[in-house]
Amino acid sequence: MNSFKTALRFRICAVAIGLLLAAAAGPVWAQHDMQNMPGMNMGKAKSKAKSKSKRATKRKNLARNRGRARGRRTGGMNMPSRSSNAPAKAAPHKMDMNMPSMPVMPAQTPSAQPSATPDHMNMPGMNMPAQTPSVQPSATPDHMNMPGMQMPKNPTAPNADQPQPKSPHDNMPGMTMDTPAGKGEPSDMKGMPGMEGGAMADMPLGPDSVATMSGDDMKIAIGVGTHNTLSMGQMGSGSSWQPSTTPMYMYSTMVGPWTVFIHGDAKIGVNSQGGPRGVTKLESQNWIMPMAYHHWGRRTLQLRGMFSFEPFTIPQGGSPELFQTGETYNGKPIIDKQHPHDLFMELSATYTMALGEKGTWFTYLGFPGEPALGPTAFMHRASASENPAAPLAHHLQDSTHISFGVLSTGFTYRRFKLEASLFNGQEPDENRYDFEFHPWNSRSARLSFAPTDNWSMQVSYGFLKNPEPIEPGDIRRTSASISYNKRFKDGNWASSLIWGRNHLSHAGEVANLNGYTVESTLNFLKKNYVYTRLELADKNELLRADDRALLGITDPHPSFRIGAYTLGYARDVWDTKHLSVALGADATYYSKPAVLDPIYGNNPTSYHFFVRIRPKHMSMSSSYTGGMPGTNNMAAVATEPVP
Repeated sequence: MNSFKTALRFRICAVAIGLLLAAAAGPVWAQHDMQNMPGMNMGKAKSKAKSKSKRATKRKNLARNRGRARGRRTGGMNMPSRSSNAPAKAAPHKMDMNMPSMPVMPAQTPSAQPSATPDHMNMPGMNMPAQTPSVQPSATPDHMNMPGMQMPKNPTAPNADQPQPKSPHDNMPGMTMDTPAGKGEPSDMKGMPGMEGGAMADMPLGPDSVATMSGDDMKIAIGVGTHNTLSMGQMGSGSSWQPSTTPMYMYSTMVGPWTVFIHGDAKIGVNSQGGPRGVTKLESQNWIMPMAYHHWGRRTLQLRGMFSFEPFTIPQGGSPELFQTGETYNGKPIIDKQHPHDLFMELSATYTMALGEKGTWFTYLGFPGEPALGPTAFMHRASASENPAAPLAHHLQDSTHISFGVLSTGFTYRRFKLEASLFNGQEPDENRYDFEFHPWNSRSARLSFAPTDNWSMQVSYGFLKNPEPIEPGDIRRTSASISYNKRFKDGNWASSLIWGRNHLSHAGEVANLNGYTVESTLNFLKKNYVYTRLELADKNELLRADDRALLGITDPHPSFRIGAYTLGYARDVWDTKHLSVALGADATYYSKPAVLDPIYGNNPTSYHFFVRIRPKHMSMSSSYTGGMPGTNNMAAVATEPVP
């Protein structure tokens, strides 16, 4: 009896011990028994307790069967079951996860409240370290921890140990964005597509716009589906080239599928010319230029107009300017005055086709227009932007900028441009409001080179058939120029060096006249402009018959070298959303042969006092928000670079 009681006590104690061991070892087995997988060394947990209870054996078998069933449901992957807040009461079991090519996964340290790790986080081929669970599991979205996503930790989070909530789009592939100290917005956008050096690179100004912004440089895309672009700052008058960094003062907008720009300038003031032949006049030099661009397949069409109200705002006979010559008034040559420009200065179309990624072929047709001869016309040069007076060497360098009939064609490749023109070489007549029809019997060719964005240069040659209507004779003009433009903080510096020569042949008389011009405009502290122009120009039309008689000169076309030296200053005094208004003044001193003193005086000097009105300077920000009242402004939403 005693032996039976002893045996019964022994069996009861054994069963109790087995149940206690099974209950204690169950959670450990459930979390650590993943070590039978090839390549996964997780430290095998060994249980020394062996239950002899049938009840415990049934629990083991039941748990094993459940694990195998779960493995079949996951395609052969026996994923660990999610832990609940309460410890599992199931008997310890081993999970069959013997899958090939599984990376080594460190064992997780159990805690009172294990984190609810999503099942897809342990997919094959994803080497993801086990997360150390905390009391409060993180609510980070699953896609935030996908491979290839690298988001730096915010160093200034209120509690660096606690994960901070992030927007799901913060970790898009290929985007590495740093968060600045104390801020919740990304400061470095250099990793975004289309961003280079922190500046926008070829971002379109609208869904249909041909214009793109690259930093502060605006470009015109040549055709759809190409990466071929031309800098808009490089586009001077006609088809001439300026430095790409040349500042632009214009409005921009979209009108249907057309990208439209409106450029312009007006100076209103007092012009006082000194000496015996000087006068003082109230006048205005002005012009306005609308431009429209449109894609046409792999080609781009540009329409451009240029208009001037100088026939109404310049005194009859021209704007007073000592030693200036050119064109006619009342059937006589204009002397000591600058002629007004025509109401219609340009009506042109340019058709450009991309040739690969670096070349273009273009055709320019203007009536009126500007042939490929000489530098950019003076009113469009940044180096002369503040000066209201025309250069004395104008008719030796760029006077063909208004020609009633021009056809030009040429090619660009990288930084070179070669073009040729057939045009009407006759100067406009005295009627400044009409269209003129003359034979297109003049021709020219020009080679341009822009070695960097800050430089441009050209050399050109043209044959002009009978340019002066009252004095028949041909002119062979040669021109060369170098232009430089440099942007800097709160300013810009533009300079030009220009040479032009007219080889004249009038009634058997041959002569060579040269003009040399150096001009520069310095914009500093945003609102201030200092400008200068230094010239030497040969003049052979200064003296009328009575002047020659007074001076005792018998040569019908005596030539004199005249020097003009201008220094001026302007300052922006009022800005609106679309306009910039400045006050300016300058003084010009002259040098001349002493033989002209009886007519011009010993030291003639001239002055200008003016108000300058023009559109605001266009930059990346203004072009995105700019526009014209009553039109659809260019959108700042650009999702893809222009191809």
